[in-house]
Amino acid sequence: MTKKIPVTVLTGFLGSGKTTLLNRILSEQHGLKIAVIENEFGEIGIDQDLVINADEEVFEMNNGCICCTVRGDLVRILGDLATRKEKFDRVILETTGLADPGPVAQTFFVDDVSRQHYELDGIVTLVDAKHVGQHLDDSDEVLAQIAFADRIVLNKIDLISDSEKAAISQRLRAINGMADIYPAVMGDTLIDRLLDIGGFNLERVLEEKPNFLEPEYPFEWAGIFELKPGKHQLVLKPGPDPEMSVLLCDVNAENFEKNGAETESSATLEAGLKSLAEQVFQYFSEPAEGLTSGQALLQSNHHYCLSLTGGVSFTFDIDAPVKNRLAIFSQHTPEEFSMVLSRDHEVDVEPCAQHYFNAQHEHDSKVTSVAVELPGLFDGQKINAWLNVFLRIQGENIFRMKGVVGVEGEATRFVFQGVHMMFGAQPGKPWGDELPMNRIVFIGRDLSEDYIQESLRKCLA
Repeated sequence: MTKKIPVTVLTGFLGSGKTTLLNRILSEQHGLKIAVIENEFGEIGIDQDLVINADEEVFEMNNGCICCTVRGDLVRILGDLATRKEKFDRVILETTGLADPGPVAQTFFVDDVSRQHYELDGIVTLVDAKHVGQHLDDSDEVLAQIAFADRIVLNKIDLISDSEKAAISQRLRAINGMADIYPAVMGDTLIDRLLDIGGFNLERVLEEKPNFLEPEYPFEWAGIFELKPGKHQLVLKPGPDPEMSVLLCDVNAENFEKNGAETESSATLEAGLKSLAEQVFQYFSEPAEGLTSGQALLQSNHHYCLSLTGGVSFTFDIDAPVKNRLAIFSQHTPEEFSMVLSRDHEVDVEPCAQHYFNAQHEHDSKVTSVAVELPGLFDGQKINAWLNVFLRIQGENIFRMKGVVGVEGEATRFVFQGVHMMFGAQPGKPWGDELPMNRIVFIGRDLSEDYIQESLRKCLA
């Protein structure tokens, strides 16, 4: 059997030091040839400039977060790399700071090509010792990154006291007692602690999340209902969201024969639901038709968005002219909205089969990225003054800043990095004959793109 290529997933919240550690790994004299796959939360790529000392090929996927929207790109890139795997010894996959590493890890178990050529050696999570306390209570992504880790690098310990370090370590162990924790400054932990971990602990993950191996979908639940001829109503009460996406799908014998269920048992009907999910997934990606209470769900395989505001109960009609078997796929679970299917407003219809899916998570809607691309050179005094004011006002809301900038009178570009109110720059490559182009990404809460773009434009020389 051909030896599989080990893959290390490098994750950690925004500003935890992933790029710094990646640079260290790529510049160490370990004799390994490493292929890098990067994913950047932002509209423009920055990390290719930040990986200063690397000659390896860097893949960037700038159109979304791996765990949400670029699953296909990751599989495709892994497939392309597999055709020339003699050119490298291992893969390091650096995720965006807003990524749940779980869906990334699942790729190496559910995708045939990835499973054939790669093995997940481990997940390494970097933790910003200075700022992690601000995020543990309000970020599902941070908790997921820590929970899935095989190794935790507690970075930036030079910025905290010994008592703070002990308290943070204790809290990390409470979240993930199986991961080794390595304190570090500028990611200076021993590389051999992070590579050749020996395999991702799938058994532990499955204990915590039984549907881990299933693909992520934009729906969380589906049920199959046997409908007698007549009028039916989908009834919901207010829940955690002001709206909910649903899709109806007629389930007939021909449909289910194609999708893996040929008998009437609950188990095989549930298996058919899971197979049908891939087909329904395509319809969910289409624009949704908005409905308000009292309107009807008329079409199968049609994406609806139900408005659930301004009342104590919401009813959507479903007409079954003949006996029918109907599958309902919903964005959220029925429990969250007290959702029931009734006939003639009298009799509740129980599902004859149902399945809870591995639903896609949504990032905090207040967390956004602002990408700035400006040709030319900055006036040094103006850009420094702007940064000082901007960080003094917005520092707590800025998770990450990173970029490459040019300054009037300087022949080299400057690699710019910051987290919260801490930032710094180091010289990069000379501009030479290249037209200077400033590229900066800001990631944080409640950012004003218009203000950032216009005020930085005024800082140009």
